This record gives sequence, structure tokens and C-alpha cells, in this order.
Amino acid sequence: MQLKQDNSKMENFNIIEEKSNPLFKRKEVQFSIEAEVTPSNSEVEKLISEKFSTQEENIKIKKIEGKFGSKVFKVNANIYNSKQDKEDTEPKQKKKGAEKPAEGEVKSVEQPSKEESEKKEKEKTEEEKQNNPS
Repeated sequence: MQLKQDNSKMENFNIIEEKSNPLFKRKEVQFSIEAEVTPSNSEVEKLISEKFSTQEENIKIKKIEGKFGSKVFKVNANIYNSKQDKEDTEPKQKKKGAEKPAEGEVKSVEQPSKEESEKKEKEKTEEEKQNNPS
């Protein structure tokens, strides 16, 4: 019986660029890591929190990029000072599913199909002929 290997092992953490952005109260980091498979966002967040001594909830992974056949992945991430700073700065994700319009909002009206609009045109012309006999 063979033991399952841990493919999520990440090695060779190399910081490519690290910038401080005081306007958004964050640190913008770009680094590379070596791994057998593409690391998940949660794995990368855990790694960043260990390396930069911060909480995972303060980290936003922007991109994990790898090239075909390569085991080196480039990661772009933002590390915020607090969870509140992250929530204030990062765009909100839209929820899937039907959204109800808020009070006061007008729901958009569906356009009639081509057949329905042609039918209404015919009825309109027939009414005009009846009202205006020439």
C-alpha cells in the first residue's frame, strides 16, 4: 500500500517585487514559488501569512500565473493592514442567481418578441383601415 504524496508542497519562495502603497493601506507583493501543481489561493494565502506575519483574512490574491510545463508560478498579491481596509478597497463579488430590485428601483421591461411586434403592427394597420376608409 502506497501513501498518498502531498503535491501541494511549495518550495523556493523568491520575492520579485515588494511595494508599499500607503494610499490603499497595503503592501503589493510579487513573488515566485516552485510547486508540482498550481497552488490554490488558500495555500498561497497561508504561505504569505507565514512569511509576512499577517492574518490570512488581510490578504487578497490577485493572480497565480504559471507557464505550461514549468513548475515555477508567479503570484501577485495585496497584503492589507486590516480586514476593514481590504473590504473597503477590493471590489465586491456579484452573487449568482436572480437578484430582486431594491425598493424604489424600476425593474427593466422585457422587449416583445419579433412575432408579437409583427402581430401588433398588423392589428394597428387593420384598425387604421377601419377608422379611415378611403
